[in-house]
Amino acid sequence: MIGFGYDIHRLDYGKKLILGGIEISSEIGPIAHSDGDVLIHSIIDSILGACGMGDIGDMFPDTNNQYKNISSVKLLKEVLDKINGKFKIINIDCMIILEKPKLKDYKNQIKENISKILNLDISRVNIKAGTNEKLDALGRNEACAVYSVCQVEEVN
Repeated sequence: MIGFGYDIHRLDYGKKLILGGIEISSEIGPIAHSDGDVLIHSIIDSILGACGMGDIGDMFPDTNNQYKNISSVKLLKEVLDKINGKFKIINIDCMIILEKPKLKDYKNQIKENISKILNLDISRVNIKAGTNEKLDALGRNEACAVYSVCQVEEVN
């Protein structure tokens, strides 16, 4: 089974930029209820979608103060606990859209961290990064977006 995930956050100065649980050196970061890790939010949605379990907003609503400033890694681990024994993640493929900073020097570190969190062989995690060629809010570096797909299989 395959699930699709998407997340986008507006960016502002003076906020931390965290992607895949890794802090990225940047002057800007997401405006968010949690830590705003758009990559992990997208991965969570792709996992939940593949497992037929709704979406991140259903499970962790931004109206609940319990999730205020929470680490997205913690949210991902809660999702993994919920699917444990029911589904096995086969692979994850993600595309981060961000004008700057460039993520070339961070992609391997992000990939290693995601594979560790998901307990997946690193070859089963793919992290790509691109820009929006200066088009719209993403291209003006006003936002960061991530698309993810996840393949799972049921555990018998």
